[in-house]
Order: sequence, then structure tokens, then C-alpha cells
Amino acid sequence: MQFKHRDAVTTDLPRIVEIYNLAVATRECSCDLEPTTVEARRESFLKHTPSHRPLWVAEDAEAIEEGVVGYLGFFPFMNERPGYFITADLAIYLHPRYQNKRLGTYLLTEAIRHAPSLGIEVVTATIFASNQSSIRLFTRQGFERWGYMPRVARLETIEHDLVLMGRRLK
Repeated sequence: MQFKHRDAVTTDLPRIVEIYNLAVATRECSCDLEPTTVEARRESFLKHTPSHRPLWVAEDAEAIEEGVVGYLGFFPFMNERPGYFITADLAIYLHPRYQNKRLGTYLLTEAIRHAPSLGIEVVTATIFASNQSSIRLFTRQGFERWGYMPRVARLETIEHDLVLMGRRLK
């Protein structure tokens, strides 16, 4: 498969929300307990800018009719405090049909390559410890385990540990 990515535009928001809600339902990679809506995500979506903290959508270059099949966001680290401006927290969500098809690898590789042009020197991700496929994805891209937070999340009756993965780019 061949993938391409671009900056997300407002008309992509419904598909972004759809993909995110599919992830919420799995209880494997999001702390949200209920599906979100386009309106609820609009404010967060508008905070992304192509020149500083982009939100990218991915498409299957061989099946453009599928539309957006995944996305990657560069998010502020630690509540947008100015001293952390060199660090971005990454989030990747893929449509289930495109998981384990190297789309995550493609997006993460592109994020690492592009981050320095955004003034980003450090990239991080927080991942449920039980989400071994995501931990492997980030590890293969040179991320290391920088932290471990036991039982910091509860989804209904199941508690989750959180792993902080990081990589210095410079």
C-alpha cells in the first residue's frame, strides 16, 4: 500500500471523529468513555496549525475513494506551558481496516522527519501499557520508555497503566 498525508481541513473533521470514536469503543487507546461529536472536537481541531502543531490526515494513494483512513496530531506537551514549546505529544489513530498495514509507521516516520521544521526537538506519546502494538510501533521508530504510571486510568472497571515514550530529535 502507498499512503500520502496532508494537513487536515474542516471537512475532514467528521471522518476524524468517526475514526476516533472507533478507537474509543475498543477501550484500548483512549481514556474517553463515550463517543465524541464533531462539535465537541471543533475547538481542539482549530488549535492545530500547519506551521506549528499540525493535524495530518492520511489517505490510501491506491484507494482515494476510501477518504481519510487515519490521522496524526502534534499536540502541546504538558498543558501548553511555554517552556515545553520544543516538545510535541503525538497521537495517531487509524481506521481499523488500515491497522497493521504500515500506515502508523508511515505517519510516525513523516512526523519525525518533519518535526524539526516545526521547531520541535522532542516528541512524546502516552500509550496504555496493554497496547503492545503501539509500543512496538514507537520503539521501532527509536522511541524509548521514559516513564511508567501504574493504574492512572480507569475505563469502567478496568484500570490501565500508562507508558510515556519519547525521542529526542536533535
